[in-house]
Order: sequence, then structure tokens, then C-alpha cells
Amino acid sequence: MWCQRLAWLLRGSWARRCAGRAAAARGLHTAPRALRCAWRLHGDHLELRYGNTLMRLDFVWLRDHCRSASCYNAKTNQRSLDTASVDLAIRPQAVRVDESTLFLTWPDGHVTRYGLEWLVKNSYEGQQKQVMHPRILWNAEIYRQAQVPSIDCRHFLETDEGLKEFLQNFLLYGIAFVENVTPTKEDTEILAERISIIRETIYGRMWYFTSDFSRGDTAYTKLALDRHTDTTYFQEPCGIQVFHCLKHEGTGGRTLLVDGFHAAEQVLRRAPEHFELLSRVPLKHEYVESVGGCHNHMIGVGPVLNVYPWNNELYLIRYNNYDRAVINTVPHDVVRRWYHAHRALTTELRRPENELWVKLKPGKALFVDNWRVLHGREAFTGYRQLCGCYLTRDDVLNTARLLGLQA
Repeated sequence: MWCQRLAWLLRGSWARRCAGRAAAARGLHTAPRALRCAWRLHGDHLELRYGNTLMRLDFVWLRDHCRSASCYNAKTNQRSLDTASVDLAIRPQAVRVDESTLFLTWPDGHVTRYGLEWLVKNSYEGQQKQVMHPRILWNAEIYRQAQVPSIDCRHFLETDEGLKEFLQNFLLYGIAFVENVTPTKEDTEILAERISIIRETIYGRMWYFTSDFSRGDTAYTKLALDRHTDTTYFQEPCGIQVFHCLKHEGTGGRTLLVDGFHAAEQVLRRAPEHFELLSRVPLKHEYVESVGGCHNHMIGVGPVLNVYPWNNELYLIRYNNYDRAVINTVPHDVVRRWYHAHRALTTELRRPENELWVKLKPGKALFVDNWRVLHGREAFTGYRQLCGCYLTRDDVLNTARLLGLQA
């Protein structure tokens, strides 16, 4: 019966239903009508509607997240309460709601207070409606029309305004450029360290990149490279990649950039079952190298598409057909469906309208979100030297948050 009444309330008549003694007699409790707030106790949770959000808040969750001085250290922003000490059958003795706050009195007399806006923001139902990382999905035309500016190197290095503008561009589009960089490895390193700790990998800290086949990777040749993300064979692929072309005496060699999230969004819109399969099937990617003094065998495991389970928001694409290992993680009937899904994504990634081609040149550094944007290159002639590095994603996002950006 309650479910029928609740459905009726959700159709827009909540305020009328919340009024009067009759509602209280049924166990429905209300705050002042203007707040559009009402609550009801169930066996193991509190059902609370505030504004347009209907929340179901477990009693243990409500006790565990108490922000009182004895349960939470506001100076360190860390929990003091021992979660394992909370009775899993706990239930509040009293519940009260005023204009902006929920009050819960527990069996031991402890009082927990929650701002209603805080609950909307931090409840599961609230998080389902929120985006963790605001982005602008793009194809080549969208990006060109946006006329995203490059940031001058000095402005980037010496001012918070330049750094913030750069990071905002990077967070929204997954790529960003810095101009007027001195074309040396040392100056590129200074540039990278402005936003993050450099991640040292099997390729070293800062690397030079030529076609001398000094490493066991197709990238160290003059051949064209199809679109891909890097280090898919790491358990956690590198978050950001920096490219700076120091010299090119020859032709060709343009860099290809494709917004993988835009392509995945098209798959989700046209064939959601393909998107779901690509986000569920785990794959192995592998890197085996024995060249000169370099001996490595790396294996990373994860689906092609990685999504937050509570809101289905895509946060990482792991796509590299060169390094994908033998598919032996799923049975044969799933494999065939996976190939169809992979083909659908590949078709979107290879649409000419999704390809942004950029000619890298000395003095112009490119930062690429390796969890989102695929890169490749056309074949080239002559001597071409790039330098670059990988950055730790957590540090880049930390820098952005400290500047007031959502990241």
C-alpha cells in the first residue's frame, strides 16, 4: 500500500499528501510544506524525500557517517569512529527534521546531525544524478569550432590563472597545448612538473622517442600507428602523456587524436548492449620485450570501457589492438558477442569525422588524457625526435581541485 501511495506522491502531489494529522497517523512525517520534505522509518533504513530526491538511507550508514566531534576529525577530514564497533542492527530512537537538518538520536543517547543538502549530495540517489567529471565530448569539427586556445608557456609556468585555464581545457576536452616551450627535454620536464609528479615506468622518467627501434615497440619505427591508448598492459594505465616534438627533418608524422569517450557515447546511443558488454568483459593486454638491455613482460587486466557502477559514467577506455593478449577470460558464446561490440566501437573510433590531425612542432607541447583520448600517427620520413613522459593522474586532478576545478 505504501508503494502505491509513494508512486502517487512522486507524480507531483507530495505536498498535498504530507499535510495533516492523517499523514502522521500513517507514519509519514513532514517538515514545513515549503521545504517539500517528508520521511518514513522502515525496518533497516530511513526513507527521506527532500526536493526532487527520494533517498533510502541505511541506519548503519547514517551512524557511520556522523560528523560530530567524537566521530569525525574536522581538522584532518578523517573518520574517528570505529565502523566495526557499530551495531549492524542499530536503529535510531528518535528522528526529527527541521528546515535544513536531520537529527537522529541513537540508543546510547548520541545525536547525529545531517544537513539535508549534504544528504542529497552524498546519498546514493544523489550521486546517481551527478557527474564526477564534467566533459565536452568532441569530434574534429566540434573541437575546431570550440577554438580552444593554447596556453603560453610563461603564463602556464608563472601564474595560477594560466595553469587553471590550461587544466580547465584539459579536463573538458582531454587534450591541451602549451606554446613557446624551449625545445629541450629539460624544459619539457619543467613543464610537466608544473601539474604533476612524473611517473617513472619501464621507459624511464623522461624519454626520447626516435625511429631507431631501440625498444620492442612499433612506436619506435617510422610506420603509421593506428589509434590507441598507451600502457594498457599496466594494471593501472598511465593517466596523462606529454608529447613534445624537438626536431623533424622530413615529411609526414602528423599526430592523430580521437575522443574515445565520444565514440563510446555513440555506441551507447546506438547499441547499449554493446556498451554494456565492453564495460563488463575483462581482457588481458600484454607487453613482451627483449631488446638490448630491456627485458620486460607486463600484463594488465581490465575491460575496454570502465564505468562508475552507480551512474554508468565512463572514466577510462583501454583500447590497444597491438597489445591485446589472447582472449581467454570469457567463454565462447560471450567471445562472439564481444567481437561484435568491439567492431561497433572500432567503427566509431575510425570515422573520419572523429579524427583530429595535428602537426606537432618544436615549441608546442601536447598533453593527452590517456584514459580518454586515443592517439596515433601517420608514417613519416627523415629524422624525427620527440620527448615526453607520463604523469600521475591523481596529482593532475589534485592540482586542478586545489585551483577550484571539478576533477
